[in-house]
Amino acid sequence: MTGRTMPKRTWLTDSPVAAVILPIVGLAAAIGLWWGATVVFSIEPYLLPSPGDVVVKFFEQPGSLLRETGTSLLETVEGFGLAIVIGVPIALVIVRSAVLERLVYPLLLMVNSIPKVAIAPLLVIWMGFGQWPKVVMVLLMCFFPIVISTAQGMKSTPAELVELMRSLNAGRAQEFFKLRLRYAMPQIFTGFKVAISLAVIGSVIAEFVGATKGLGYVIQQSGASADTTLAFAAITLLSIMSIVLFYALVLLEHVLLPWARETR
Repeated sequence: MTGRTMPKRTWLTDSPVAAVILPIVGLAAAIGLWWGATVVFSIEPYLLPSPGDVVVKFFEQPGSLLRETGTSLLETVEGFGLAIVIGVPIALVIVRSAVLERLVYPLLLMVNSIPKVAIAPLLVIWMGFGQWPKVVMVLLMCFFPIVISTAQGMKSTPAELVELMRSLNAGRAQEFFKLRLRYAMPQIFTGFKVAISLAVIGSVIAEFVGATKGLGYVIQQSGASADTTLAFAAITLLSIMSIVLFYALVLLEHVLLPWARETR
């Protein structure tokens, strides 16, 4: 009986340089296809601006766009952090209690199934036009994947490892923090990476409904004035922000969980 064949490891999969170069190559190819489409099909800028048009638009008002980016970034990070602070402890509690799990899970599913666009106007009514409606919207977008990934990660600990810890007279706290939480960390980070992309979407949804600043507000205003190039500039900045936040989490995972990377 032969063992499972390990995947072949190459420079493209193992090299830190390749980990940086390959995403850049992919983005460059996507931008090239976008630019080529606008040239080949002679698409008017008011329908689909070229990457060059978007860059020119950004340099026409860099200060304003960067300020709006800072606003959206702050809302995204605050809501994401709040989702972690609230979601992870809730997941740990429901893992410890089957009764609480059965009680809370239907509520989580119900909240997650509600269209967030429908909630956004209510948040504005309840909290006004300040920053909090946006932060809460980001929290609602991130909460479910963080709770689910944390709970499933905690449950995925192999039973034989749990029995081994107990045979060594380890306490419940030691079993929880030294085994279950450690074993769950890769899956928890997977939930974080899913949530951070949703966080950016949540901030934009909230800014569409009730805001006077932020990239979502810029997109809404540019749509009203038919300034497609400005809308694409804001969308590009949102995409860059999402990529940076995602890879920041990837870097943090590599720093905190080197043992998890070595077992892949």
